[in-house]
Amino acid sequence: LSSLLCIATMMTVTTTTRPWRWLILAWVIQYLLVTEAFTPPVATSDHHHHVSTTTTTVRRTTSRSSSATDDAAAVSNSYQAPLVEIQRRRNLAIISHPDSGKTTMTEKLLLYGGAVQQAGAVRQKAEQRATRSDFMEMEQERGISISSTVMNFEYNEFGIRLMDTPGHQDFSEDTYRALAAADNALMLLDGAKGLEPQTRKLFEVCRLRGLPLFTFVNKLDRPALAPYEIMDQIAEEFGLETHPILWPIGDGERFKGVLDRTENVVHLYTKAAQRGQKAQVETVPISNTDRLEELIDDDELFGKLMEDAELLDELIEPLDMERVLKGDQSPLFFGSAMTNFGVQLFLDKFCNMGAKPMGRVVRSVDEEEEDEKLIGPEHEEFTGFIFKTQANLDPKHRDRLAYVRVISGKYEKGMKVSHSRSKLNKKYNLAQAQALFGSDRSSVEEAYPGDVIGINNPGNFAIGDTLFTGTNRVAFPGIPSFSPEKFAYIRSPNPSDYKSFRKGIDQLLDEGAVQALRQRNDDGGGPLMLAAVGQLQFEVVQARLQNEYKVESLMEPLSYSMARWVDGGWDAVDKADADGKLFGIMIVQDRWQRPVLLFRNDWKAASLAEEVQYLQLKPWSQPPDFND
Repeated sequence: LSSLLCIATMMTVTTTTRPWRWLILAWVIQYLLVTEAFTPPVATSDHHHHVSTTTTTVRRTTSRSSSATDDAAAVSNSYQAPLVEIQRRRNLAIISHPDSGKTTMTEKLLLYGGAVQQAGAVRQKAEQRATRSDFMEMEQERGISISSTVMNFEYNEFGIRLMDTPGHQDFSEDTYRALAAADNALMLLDGAKGLEPQTRKLFEVCRLRGLPLFTFVNKLDRPALAPYEIMDQIAEEFGLETHPILWPIGDGERFKGVLDRTENVVHLYTKAAQRGQKAQVETVPISNTDRLEELIDDDELFGKLMEDAELLDELIEPLDMERVLKGDQSPLFFGSAMTNFGVQLFLDKFCNMGAKPMGRVVRSVDEEEEDEKLIGPEHEEFTGFIFKTQANLDPKHRDRLAYVRVISGKYEKGMKVSHSRSKLNKKYNLAQAQALFGSDRSSVEEAYPGDVIGINNPGNFAIGDTLFTGTNRVAFPGIPSFSPEKFAYIRSPNPSDYKSFRKGIDQLLDEGAVQALRQRNDDGGGPLMLAAVGQLQFEVVQARLQNEYKVESLMEPLSYSMARWVDGGWDAVDKADADGKLFGIMIVQDRWQRPVLLFRNDWKAASLAEEVQYLQLKPWSQPPDFND
């Protein structure tokens, strides 16, 4: 309308003897129309004003709607995890010396968590001993754990992420990786033996990481050390204060149950009629002494229970959850996983006491000066790191899976992520993630901090890698490989099986179970050398090649006992070799063609590192960055 008035004005100017009057009138009308369009609506009975007001309101509503849509889009593009999902998750790794009942404990936690109807036990008859956590054929044959396993299950309002770890020292590297992904640790002790060598080593790892540590003294259905003696062992050797939560009533054949000191209630157990089923329990307040004395039916045990209860209340420092979460105080439990005594009580207490998903220190790798900061679970971007890779969870499909611990944000099916060792513009599509339950898997649409998910490994993902969203490249501290102590050549005796042999070796190497070494400048045609922490790892490789790839293998041991990576590069190796410094030392390369020196003893390695410092010897390695 304003434009038409302007045209009319121009026409008037050319045809009227007094054009200025029409011109002024047109300007006034145009001014009124324009100002009305941007004036807040007012109540009026004029029809023209009513229409104009309605138009203005529609324009503003559209503007607000557009802004709201933009805000909603911003929210929908955010990967921030809901607080309720973070707070309900609990993540727990179980550690122990071999044969302390760790896998049995795992199975019973699954039973009481409602994840299984009947728990398998390692020492049961063959038809009953199919445990969920030990699913490899060799694990079931030998009754030991050789690989860490993840079990996800729901218990009441909590999401439990349970990791069963190997106890044997030859597989301790796998245990250390699992502890890197854990927020809490359960130290399982044999009640008859107390602290043992492997328990000591794993405790130091937990302390180094500052993990909250729960202690469960197992096998109270057998003769055991006095509870006070075990507490003294832990205090003297670890400098760790324990606070008894469940206190035992007897041991061996006289093991009656436990006192829950947080509730002052005694739980008296009756063995289940069938193995693998839940134990029957009767609860009695400790104040009901007449009923307790009747049910315990043992004057000595009853008298000791009442004495211990009074003594503990007077002498033991109170439970301090702040100290527990810092790893300075350990809640202490007694029970028997085999007979199910105290297992559900521990699970209930852990859900209430355990640390919620914790953040990790992350470093920026894009800046000239490395910038370290803590990324908490509430961070708006998705981050996670790979702590384990596994081949052939489904042997029929020859799959490769990477285990990802979600640190922050929310995983969504089909999301695209960046990779800490790839270029920032290189994206990986996480088309599908799987919740893990031993060897069983189920697809998940979403995952949150504290969760462990399995994703397809295209071959680019390695242990210690970080996956993330956002424009800032970040990397969590890597998980280095241990220095191997055993070395052997491996080959296939049947040339016709070479293709399957190579495929099996490559996939097992991706898992990090062993490392591969070759002679310098060997492009793959020469002899392959395996390097491992312990002899049992070689046996596992041969067994899995036979069971999963149907190929035989022969191994030839070497007399070296230590490996050191040369950060100084091949030029440094050549210089040291020319100077006669590498006599008696074997020079090889790893799978990324980086120099590695093999030594026959610790003394030679230490003296060379001190004398020839430009070699820059290191006892561990990490995967290199990609060049493309």
